[in-house]
Amino acid sequence: MKFQIEDVTVYFPYDHIYPEQHSYMVELKRALDAKGHCLLEMPTGTGKTIALLSLITSYALSKPSNPIKLIYCTRTVHEMEKTLAELKLLHDYQVRHLGPSARLLAVGLSSRKNLCINPAVVSAENRDSVDAGCRKLTASWVRALAVENPNIPTCSFFDNYEKSGSEAILPPGVYTLQDLRAFGKQKGWCPYFLARHMVQFANVVVYSYQYLLDPKVAGIISKEMQRECVVVFDEAHNIDNVCIEALSVSVRRQTLEGATRNISRMSQEIERFKATDAGKLRAEYNRLVEGLAQRGNLPIGDTWLSNPALPEDILKEAVPGNIRRAEHFLSVLRRLVQYIKGRLLSENFEKESPVSFVASLNAQVGLDQKTLKFCYDRLHSLMMTLEITDTDEFLSIQTICDFATLVGTYARGFSIIIEPYDERMPHIPDPILQLSCHDASLAIRPVFERFQSVVITSGTLSPIDLYPRLLSFNPVVSRSFTMSLTRECICPMVLTRGSDQLPVSTKYDMRSDPGVARNYGRLLLEMAAVVPDGVVCFFVSYSYMDAIINTWNETGILKEIMQHKLVFIETQDVVETTLALDNYRKACDCGRGAVFFSVARGKVAEGIDFDRHYGRLVIMFGVPFQYTLSKILLARLEYLRDTFQIKEGDFLTFDALRQAAQCVGRVIRSKADYGMMIFADKRYNRHDKRSKLPGWILSHLRDAYLNLSTDMALHTAREFLRKMAQPYDKTGASGKRTLLSQEDVEKMSSAGADEAMF
Repeated sequence: MKFQIEDVTVYFPYDHIYPEQHSYMVELKRALDAKGHCLLEMPTGTGKTIALLSLITSYALSKPSNPIKLIYCTRTVHEMEKTLAELKLLHDYQVRHLGPSARLLAVGLSSRKNLCINPAVVSAENRDSVDAGCRKLTASWVRALAVENPNIPTCSFFDNYEKSGSEAILPPGVYTLQDLRAFGKQKGWCPYFLARHMVQFANVVVYSYQYLLDPKVAGIISKEMQRECVVVFDEAHNIDNVCIEALSVSVRRQTLEGATRNISRMSQEIERFKATDAGKLRAEYNRLVEGLAQRGNLPIGDTWLSNPALPEDILKEAVPGNIRRAEHFLSVLRRLVQYIKGRLLSENFEKESPVSFVASLNAQVGLDQKTLKFCYDRLHSLMMTLEITDTDEFLSIQTICDFATLVGTYARGFSIIIEPYDERMPHIPDPILQLSCHDASLAIRPVFERFQSVVITSGTLSPIDLYPRLLSFNPVVSRSFTMSLTRECICPMVLTRGSDQLPVSTKYDMRSDPGVARNYGRLLLEMAAVVPDGVVCFFVSYSYMDAIINTWNETGILKEIMQHKLVFIETQDVVETTLALDNYRKACDCGRGAVFFSVARGKVAEGIDFDRHYGRLVIMFGVPFQYTLSKILLARLEYLRDTFQIKEGDFLTFDALRQAAQCVGRVIRSKADYGMMIFADKRYNRHDKRSKLPGWILSHLRDAYLNLSTDMALHTAREFLRKMAQPYDKTGASGKRTLLSQEDVEKMSSAGADEAMF
């Protein structure tokens, strides 16, 4: 269908549209018109992705004189593929209606591990090894040697791509990762470098958050992007944590040992170069005297990983004199590694600011802030000069230089925390030094400043007013949408006590109470007997899940549950968990149903959907607070309190409840779906906790569903399932409209009244 929103003709590839999708598009258009940033919360399963893509691509088509480009950021490769599949459908629809003028180029970009088609390289087990394998075949000096000596292996796909020069382009269309690989094989070109090259010409680019938020990667991939881009962060409820991880570094003993090995290897290389090719070292020295801005044009294969933190103006400066010569720089690194080794010998927990750390470093080994600031860039310059291809071997020294540059650049928003052991295992010495970022706005500020519109959207952004404070920006639009339904297909319940009226909670003082474990077990057992198909259980942590399952096993509850349904468990091993998920789905498909045990902050809680018969009930055992004794968390809470006046309790509750909402939201993925959510902890009954759940869950959480015991919850579940078993009226003849046809939308826009929708 196609319809008007003010002056934009929106092309939408389905015959009907949900009212909330229409409202979402209206708000999104307001933000684009205002050239500002926005926060939009829309329930899961209401077609957020297609609404975003339709509105933004239609907006671009309606303003051909001022073309806007869409950068769509997802968290996982799976989500990226789903987004590109939706875009393909939309693109076909637009081309059918508008002809060739609607053609666009959309590419998905991922790491070499997902795009490489050279069998010798892609067979390596992890991402770093694939990157290093690629460099060994594509670095400019390797290819220069191969011209003289044909026995030196190079990558034929990269060579063909290079030879094609300006011919190597992608014709218009929407390319998933699989399409890119197929196109690369057909043409004999490297899909990774082709996709990277096409990013600057594409109308739509889909990639992961890191390409914009991690400054090391953003410096290579995203620096060409023009200001007229619209950036979308999808599923962005955890965006503050992603920003913080991008600027945090941890150093262990193993890192320091690896760094020492790296330094001695580089020192041998320097000696070799002095004997054979001193000119290269001299040329590098001269380049550094002029300043890092004149890096020279590196050949395409020799990507210079951008630095983690330096602002543009600093890059124009010359590198400090004491690290221009390669051997002097290595001696600086040796002193830095030695100093950190000494700090790791500490018996006590220590916390200090970057300023005092740099001051003591200067006093003890004579390294000042400016020297530290340039460590990362200086290291990369040296690795290029020494023609090092096995970059995966040099990760330790890169970590140390990453740490040095961040410490030298930022005075605020960071802490340096040294822990001699993990508090959960105090008898095992495992010293770790962490440079922990507390201010999420540091990583995302360049994105807000560079692009005219940034859209932050998710099904869980409650309370929505906390995000502008955490990320320090002013949204022009901030809205939360509810779900329009013809039937009450969500049934959230708060369970506070077992059938024996004992309260249940994962509070620290009640956790090990056998009564709580028994009541949780009885709840699951009773529900497994009543609920058809899949039941998903989320626990607050791996250790708690292990303890509870052990207790249930000893008391025989687990055996009883397994008489009703098979049980599958998420572990910390990705392969095992994937296998468990596949088998869980098979068990649900064959009609017997199954139970899946998972962890609230694990892999399954984020990207995996339990739609239709794969999830008819989700039980959230407890409130998934972060480990509150973690020194890093305490330092962040202190920073948030002092800088943004966000109280510790408010932030912890907000963080726990967005995680809980994310877990239970897995159960409903469309309006034809239905499911129950049980919040099994007496603390959910308190208004201050409950009110932080998203509006679309709260609107279904009636007073009758609060403060339930196991037998009351069982009665409610039976009633709900009986109601859901009745034939489903999709059109909403009962008076509630949840699907709007083209005429309805036209009537609404001519009436100009949003109220007409509901």
